[in-house]
Amino acid sequence: MSLKIRAYSERFAVQSSILAQFSGVAAFFKFSFEHAGSIWGRHANTVSNRLRVEKNGISAMERTIMAKAFSVASWNVEHFGATDRNTKRPKKPIEPIIEFLAAQKADLVALYEVESSVVFQPIVDAMPGYQFYITEGPQTQEILVGIKNGFSGFVTQKLQFKSSQPGLRPGVLVTLTIDQEYYPILFLHLKSMPDPKGFGLRDDMLQLALKFRRTLDRSGTDHANYLFVGDLNTMGLDYPYAGHDISAVDELNELSRRARHPSKRMRLLAKTNEFTFFNGTHSAYPESNLDHVVAADHLQFKAFGDCEVDVRGWPQADDPDQWIQTYSDHALLYFEVQKVSRVA
Repeated sequence: MSLKIRAYSERFAVQSSILAQFSGVAAFFKFSFEHAGSIWGRHANTVSNRLRVEKNGISAMERTIMAKAFSVASWNVEHFGATDRNTKRPKKPIEPIIEFLAAQKADLVALYEVESSVVFQPIVDAMPGYQFYITEGPQTQEILVGIKNGFSGFVTQKLQFKSSQPGLRPGVLVTLTIDQEYYPILFLHLKSMPDPKGFGLRDDMLQLALKFRRTLDRSGTDHANYLFVGDLNTMGLDYPYAGHDISAVDELNELSRRARHPSKRMRLLAKTNEFTFFNGTHSAYPESNLDHVVAADHLQFKAFGDCEVDVRGWPQADDPDQWIQTYSDHALLYFEVQKVSRVA
């Protein structure tokens, strides 16, 4: 079953400088089943990433903080829409999942691990105020993005974030235009597993995501209002020879160090809960820190206490096991980007 993507923006001419960087293809509605390796967490049990909100000064562009620009809900829903063999019946009800997503009232939503077309009608019916787009290709898990009506946006599928692996997910680049400012948001679901292949592919994808900042800067926007978000699967490396493992903590610290490099000028945002993945109290896998937001260092966000990203779901549930069974083993990330304005 397929749904051809239509451009959401009617102001393409205004966006010509940044659209020159878009090399993705239009996405279609396509799903299939994947039994993906989803072994998380056991290499992330010592993660401590409660980063404090960084105080950023005015950049060389001299920007000032204004009101909210837009809000984002990013959520990996494990095997979303997966069906029993030879049937179109989902393995678990999808309506509660869609209701939880809709209740966030985010301007921009992203779901990862979409696996079948059964989610199409329920999500369109439950969220009629959104335009939806989805990745397409030989991969069997897709990224579904929704943009609330009233926002001018342009969506492209970014194949380079597959790292030349046909079975992996591409990135989805959504560029919103608000008060003549572009906000490129890259949604990613990176390679999992702590084996050398998984770690190497993930590291390559993260480097590409960071380098994309320079691509956008060179497009004529100077300091791009760029961020990337998603399930980055930061679970470290199990090296086959003793003494050379890389912990999940070290992988995340290296991502943060690279992001802060003067050529990138980005930062890892602080979350209200350290861990975003939990497979339940009876699982052998511990709580893990897998989902993240990395943003250009001049961008400002709504504060949730001393953090900038609100982790919602099983961390607040009275019965986390029941929540995980009903919804997902990943919590949802919610954040609000503040408007920026150029000052002469």
